[in-house]
Amino acid sequence: MIIKSYEIIKNNKKFSNYNLFLLYGENEGLKNDIFDSIKKLSNKTAEFLSMYETEVLANEENLYNSIYSGSLFSSSKIITIKGSSDKLLKNLTNILEKLPQNITLIIFSGILEKKSKLRAMFEKRGNAICVPCYLDNERDLHTIALSEFKKNEISVSRESLNLLVEKSNNDRNNLKNEIEKIILFSFYNKKIEIDELRNIINFSGEYKSDIFINECLCGNISQFKKMLSEFYAGAINQIFLLRILSNKVQRLINLKEQTSEKNNLESVINNAKPPIFWQEKNIVKKQLTLWKSIELKEIIGEINQTELLCKKKPQISKIIFFNFFSELCSRANNYSL
Repeated sequence: MIIKSYEIIKNNKKFSNYNLFLLYGENEGLKNDIFDSIKKLSNKTAEFLSMYETEVLANEENLYNSIYSGSLFSSSKIITIKGSSDKLLKNLTNILEKLPQNITLIIFSGILEKKSKLRAMFEKRGNAICVPCYLDNERDLHTIALSEFKKNEISVSRESLNLLVEKSNNDRNNLKNEIEKIILFSFYNKKIEIDELRNIINFSGEYKSDIFINECLCGNISQFKKMLSEFYAGAINQIFLLRILSNKVQRLINLKEQTSEKNNLESVINNAKPPIFWQEKNIVKKQLTLWKSIELKEIIGEINQTELLCKKKPQISKIIFFNFFSELCSRANNYSL
């Protein structure tokens, strides 16, 4: 049975009779929130056990023993299996029909395509809950931030809120980490000005990452190559950078859709929501001039494919990642000639 993520978070008691869950998708922060919501349904003294799919496949007896053996500490258990895929299906099939009511089994998985047998099984079973965990949009993140600030009686401006959401790169974990810093800072000051906010928030590597991606999309090869050498020599979060790129490209697509003869680039950029900060307006204008809508939409597909390849082939993920960015910068440079 398919359930939307907000349903299980806002009204978890509705699902108190279920003890089998599949949480799949890219949004790890959302999965954690759903997991916390499920935990609240269980006995407060429940025993927690966690394992990975690789452990189950290597020794399936471990899973069976965890489920069917008694506990010395509690009458109930919550068992999680992380990094799950269709390979787990055989092991689960033998368990699902006779899963004890005092056992809550939560399966965590990454992206599962529609043809996934694991996903199909959970979607079709009436006694199982399947929750897709897609990336947050700006509205979701605004709601989370506003809720936390209201709860802690903190006052921030709309501009500050937009900045905080923008710098989270559509990741609620990033957002919540920065909100925690703001809450600590606000112990003696409940009104946070935007300059104070800029000093508080600190998304690791965000500033250089932002420049790197802008140089790439603008086709500035010389500047891009200088940063490429620095990035290649160090440790980078490839998925983090791909998400920043995806957000920027999606913003360009949205802005392109608003342009017309009556609505020129200057007007669209100046009236964009959330606002584009003045330091970036000329950069965005250049990117909008270089790229066509159809090309930007193709890039979104290429980003998703690159992310999947990086995850499937971690041993060569760095090469895949930098080849993709270099090719993208080269295309932008050709368009500018």
